[in-house]
Amino acid sequence: MGLIQIHRQTNILIEDCHLLLKAIEKSEAVVFLIGDLCDLLEQYLEHDQVAEVYRAYLFSAEAHEGQSRMSGEPYIHHPLAVARTLAEMRMDQKSIIAAILHDVIEDTPTAKDQIVKEFGAEVAGLVDGVSKLAKVKIEDRAQAQAENFQKMILAMADDIRVILVKLADRLHNMRTIGAMPHDSRRRIARETLDIYSPIAHRLGMNNIRNELENLGFAVLYPLRYKILDEAVKKGRGNRKEIIQGIEDSIQERLKQDGLNGQVVGREKHLYSLYKKMKEKTLPFTEVFDVYAFRIIVDKVEFCYQALGVIHNLYKPVPGKFKDYIAIPKTNGYQSLHTVLFGPYGVPIEVQIRTRDMERVAEVGIAAHWLYKTGKAGSSIAQDRTRQWLRNVLEMQQNAGDSLEFLENVKIDLFPDVVYVFSPKGEIKELLRGTTAVDFAYAVHTDVGNTCVAAKINRRLMPLRTELLNGQTVEIITAPGARPNPLWLDFIVTGKARSNIRHYLKNLKVKEAVELGRRLLNKALLTFASSLDEISSSTIGSIIKSHKLSNLDRLLEDIGLGNRAALFVAQQLLNIENEDEHNVDNKKSSGRRHQGKIRNALGRYVPSFLRGEKQMSRPLLITGTEGMVMNFAKCCRPIPGDPVLGFITTGRGIVVHTESCKNVVEFRKTPEKWIDVRWEPDTKGEFPVDIRVEVINQRGVLATAAATIADMGSNIDNVNIEERDGKFSTITFTIEVKDRKHLANIMRQLRSLEQVAKIYRVKG
Repeated sequence: MGLIQIHRQTNILIEDCHLLLKAIEKSEAVVFLIGDLCDLLEQYLEHDQVAEVYRAYLFSAEAHEGQSRMSGEPYIHHPLAVARTLAEMRMDQKSIIAAILHDVIEDTPTAKDQIVKEFGAEVAGLVDGVSKLAKVKIEDRAQAQAENFQKMILAMADDIRVILVKLADRLHNMRTIGAMPHDSRRRIARETLDIYSPIAHRLGMNNIRNELENLGFAVLYPLRYKILDEAVKKGRGNRKEIIQGIEDSIQERLKQDGLNGQVVGREKHLYSLYKKMKEKTLPFTEVFDVYAFRIIVDKVEFCYQALGVIHNLYKPVPGKFKDYIAIPKTNGYQSLHTVLFGPYGVPIEVQIRTRDMERVAEVGIAAHWLYKTGKAGSSIAQDRTRQWLRNVLEMQQNAGDSLEFLENVKIDLFPDVVYVFSPKGEIKELLRGTTAVDFAYAVHTDVGNTCVAAKINRRLMPLRTELLNGQTVEIITAPGARPNPLWLDFIVTGKARSNIRHYLKNLKVKEAVELGRRLLNKALLTFASSLDEISSSTIGSIIKSHKLSNLDRLLEDIGLGNRAALFVAQQLLNIENEDEHNVDNKKSSGRRHQGKIRNALGRYVPSFLRGEKQMSRPLLITGTEGMVMNFAKCCRPIPGDPVLGFITTGRGIVVHTESCKNVVEFRKTPEKWIDVRWEPDTKGEFPVDIRVEVINQRGVLATAAATIADMGSNIDNVNIEERDGKFSTITFTIEVKDRKHLANIMRQLRSLEQVAKIYRVKG
């Protein structure tokens, strides 16, 4: 055997040894992970429960056999790490088993039925709730994310443990995100900060929330993270002596007063510091120069005693005391918060809580899971979570699609709250910035749908008024009232938004059906017929040909502009038409039918576009059509203006003035135009723009606004442009009943000595 051949065989043996050693190392790592997990579980679970967890590990390891993560480690490392996180929170054995199995449905051929057979329906439900919609093909990534989130939230409503497994899963994915491609890292980090971190906060799981935020921050803004991290490490050394001195002073004073309390210094995590610097435009030195401490005692009454002790030690900052024990936060968090004037003039933040409150602050809802019985214990955190989940389910039922649902849930995940009172003294907890309308929907959906005004501290106030802590709010309702679309511009809670959208959506359907009926009858009138004269069998066959469920669905499509009323009328009268977009070029079985259709189309297209006298009856605008009759913002038509309507897909009819500049562009599609006229007794108020050139004088805006209000008009918007040193131009968007009302307002404004010129803006 040659030397070269011997050398080659020796290299092969060495490579085989390296591979064998790596395999042994991987195997030993897995053995250590499951052994370490079982040791931890044996601290609080029964022996047979730990054995069940080990059986789940064997099942999962076999299912994931041969699979590796992007980091190169065996895939089983991931589910074991997820299970470890839940074990540290003292979760029950079914949660641990679900964590170990959470990817087998999605990433292996294992079916849900097999998990049911091996570990029961409860575990299978948890695993399925965490799994993504693997069988649903959705091209849009945002849509896919929303669909997956919606499925997870619905599963979470059945069993809160679904989201706990998912949060632990996301935490380990973020810890090991370095192996992912750059774009994937940024996308996952953004999703973590937008969705999963707020959910962890909403459930009171601050340990997980803080780590998720720091990890996401490091991925999205690596340079900012590095600079801030170095600044904190540097500043920590300079603060060490001061912190120790304050801590010793507090500890000594508690001991003198006979209180057994643990005092610990605490630091804000990096992402929290970054957000505070960004939101308040503060330098690092001002944000970091706050000394924070936590005092942990045995009983609630000791919390208030400790508060008195430290207020005697250091003077409190007025207005900086918060009692979250008497009124817990949304996520069940309880503690006393106060800010003190410390030594050397530095502010000191102090939190005082019991040991149970400390545990809730760390792991939130998970702190109250009775792992031995498998049932959730009663607690403030769980009660708040159940209420939130009920609101989430209501939002899901009212949402139009998964993207809208995700948007509404995101709104409700922000934790800043205000506390207000009902007239009976009940405390309502709402998001900061919430309005009287949000409060009305928080009381009950029907109250929100019929609210017309609000009394805040016994004073009548507008519904858009922002609520403040401690106010008493009374909602005034009226039986015939209904939600206003303008409410969507100022409400802040997801529940109010989803309910208003749901109501308006149903209302729009009703209005679209009514408008569709009017349009279809108008089209049938061109053939000297009406809907009442069409037999039910004919209507039924047309409905079937369009693959619709009933006549209302057909009328709704016509009202929303999705189908042309003229061509539906032709079908109902059995007039042949092979190409509904080009009537003149169609092939007809008889010239009589062909001519009849051309004549009908000629009468249907507005006379304004044909340049001839109108022969058919126009559609009358009553002002009560609602959301299916829209008035163009480009020309802002008002009763009395010569107008015409443009049928727009999904929106119904958009009304323009005949002099609108956009009419020229729309001449290309004359079949979409329809003759409309104002009914003599048109109801409602319509926005219109007027431009007022005024002499620059103090109080001129107030004088003009008061004049408009005195004439019974509401001002929607004001825009001021300074033309030169002497004159300014004010553009008002006001609401008027008709042209006569507008003329009276303009006449009154023109009479003001400060007004040099006034005219209506028409585009």
